[in-house]
Formats: sequence, structure tokens, C-alpha cells
Amino acid sequence: MRAWPTVPSHLAWLDRHLNSLLAFGRSTPAPGGGAYWLDDDGTPLPAQGVQTWITCRTVHVYSLGTLLGIPGSRPIAEAALAGLTGPLRDTENGGWYPGVGADGTPDPDKTAYAHAFVVLAASSATVAGLAGARELLTDALATYERWFWDEAAGKAVDTWDTTFSTLDPYRGINANMHTVEAFLAAADVTGDRVWLDRAARIGAFAASAAAANGWRLPEHFDEAWTAQPEFNDDQRDDKFKPYGATVGHGLEWARLLLHLEAAGATGADWLEAARALFDRAVADGWAADGADGFVYTTDWSGVPVVADRMHWVAAEAIGAAAALHQRTGDEQYAQRYAQWWDYVDRYVIDHVNGSWFHQLDVHNQPAGTVWPGKADLYHAAQCTLIPRLPLAPSLATAVAQGLVRS
Repeated sequence: MRAWPTVPSHLAWLDRHLNSLLAFGRSTPAPGGGAYWLDDDGTPLPAQGVQTWITCRTVHVYSLGTLLGIPGSRPIAEAALAGLTGPLRDTENGGWYPGVGADGTPDPDKTAYAHAFVVLAASSATVAGLAGARELLTDALATYERWFWDEAAGKAVDTWDTTFSTLDPYRGINANMHTVEAFLAAADVTGDRVWLDRAARIGAFAASAAAANGWRLPEHFDEAWTAQPEFNDDQRDDKFKPYGATVGHGLEWARLLLHLEAAGATGADWLEAARALFDRAVADGWAADGADGFVYTTDWSGVPVVADRMHWVAAEAIGAAAALHQRTGDEQYAQRYAQWWDYVDRYVIDHVNGSWFHQLDVHNQPAGTVWPGKADLYHAAQCTLIPRLPLAPSLATAVAQGLVRS
């Protein structure tokens, strides 16, 4: 049987599915700029306020839609972008708020996670030719470099207070992971290799830290970058900083390391690390309790901690399998790829209301304790494109260069 990523009818299905995702999100623009969190049926949830990470992901995804020639994408990307140049921007202290509440009050602090997504959004919007995007990218990179990039450590710090006066001692791998994605995109858009080299330094650290820990990557660190394995033991299912090893991040890192290799980065054996991260995440996470699906987190011996299934983990599994198959030609990755798309189609795609259920319980039934509603399209949309694109350049640049396979 031919590998699905090489079958034209499967690639056409991916294209149709991406179109359906973009149609689901058509109500996401918020008045005044930004993007709303969406409910299960695509209804905006203004009570959630406007989150910077959702806004940035919306700019990114609908910029990709614009580049693909999907009608209606540009106005949504522009509306979301207006949030980054408007209410989400801190004109007094610089940078971007994590979000703005329903009453217009900015959320406190300045986070590397949000700022990495501003860089990604501005990069994709620049490629798509959105007005003001190039200036936004210049500002976002300067802000990130000044406040979040730690040149001595070769990694990003995590959280400042709102005025950039006090730096939290916490250091996190999640924000650094998305920084790698953002820097890869910025390197392609600006032509400046410094962003690729910095992404490589982060990636090499992640590979080394995972290798030293049985390929279960520590997520949480102190200011000296000493791992804190018991961090958030009392908040085990946290959205962004859960306790233990995060299965989906092992898969996401496996893919990102292959993007680094393809972009010409040095600093590690990217393929060896990608294979090992993938193997560990699959062994620990897939059907770990006897039912199909990936558990969210495990302890440091691989025992499930939070067994609910998050949609983004399945999406990253598909993306990682596609990337490894493209890089190696190994049939096992194509088999996993097909297996996980079948799982997603059976359980995760909402065939009634559209998009993907963001959380399933241990019985693969929709749940909302961690992820109520359908916050955004980022993970689902990307896993429809990754199998159709080369490993480099980054998504928006590759689409703009006409590299999408069909």
C-alpha cells in the first residue's frame, strides 16, 4: 500500500479538511481587533476576552489561508492582526499583554509564550502581504531580543511583570519550543541567520535534556536551568505548564528538530534525537491505558498522570510522523500517520459542528475540564499542511513559494 502522504487523493482530502477548518473559524474576529475563543459550534465567547496567543494563531492560520488563495481568509487575518497593533499592544511599557479581558482590562505580565506567537504571526502576515505586518515583525523581534532572549544561556526567559521590571525565576521549555518555531519563520522572512542559530541553540538544549532523562523532556526549570521535576504537582492538568512529561511536546519537538536540520542548523544529531523523542512519546502515550488516543502527561517512569486526550497531541503526532516519513522514508512512520488520522476522524473531528473536539476523556468522549470549546485552529490546520510541504522553509514561506504538494 502506498504511504498516505504520497497519495494524491489523501492530499486532496487534507486540502478539503483545511478549508472546512477555516470555514469553522469565520466568526473568530473580535470588534476592535483580535480573535475570540470559540465555542463547540463556532460561536464566539466574548466573556473569555481576547487572548494574544489565540489572536496570533489566527493571524498565522488565516495568513496561510490567504497564501493558499482561500476566499475570506485575508479579512480574518487582518481583523486579528488589528488586535496586535491595537488593544493587545502595551504602548506604555512595550510588548504585548497576554490578553485583554471582556471589560477591556489588560491581563498582567509579559510572557515569552505570547511574544513568540507575535513573532510567528507577524512573520506569516508579512509573507501574506498584510498591511503593517513587516513593521510588526521588526518590533516583535526587537522586543523579544531585548526582554526574552538570554544570550548567555542560549534560551529564552519566561515571564516578566507588566512593566518589564521584575523577571520571574521560572524557565520553561514550552515557551522555548514555540520560540524555535517563531525563529525559524523569522529567519526565512528576514534572511537573517541569527534567528536560525538561536533556534538551534534552544533545540540542542532540548535534545540534550531529553537524552539525559530517558527522552522524557523536562518541562520546567529554575533560573539556573536546573530541572524542577515536581513543578505543578498540585496543578497536574494545567493548560500550558502541566506536571510531568508532556507527551505532545515530545512529538512536537521531534518535528521541530527535523525542521532545524532541514534549515541547515548545526548543534546536534537532529535525526537521532527526533527518532528517540518520537519513540518515547509513542511508547508512553499511545493507548497507554488500553484505549486508543494519546494521554496528556506521564510521570517520569512513563505512567500516565492525566489520561484525557487533547486534540493538539494527536495533531502533533500526525505532523511528527509525516516529517519523519519524509526525512527517512521509513514505512513505520507512514503506518502510524494513517493510524492516527483514522483515530482523529473517528473521535476527534466533530463531524456535526465542525473543527476538532479539543479534549476527550479516557473513553474518547468530548470533555471540557481543561479545554472547553474550540479555542483555535492552529494545531489542526498545521497538520493538514505539514504532510504536503518540505521540511524547510517554514510553512508560510513554503506556501508562498508554491511548494504545496497536491
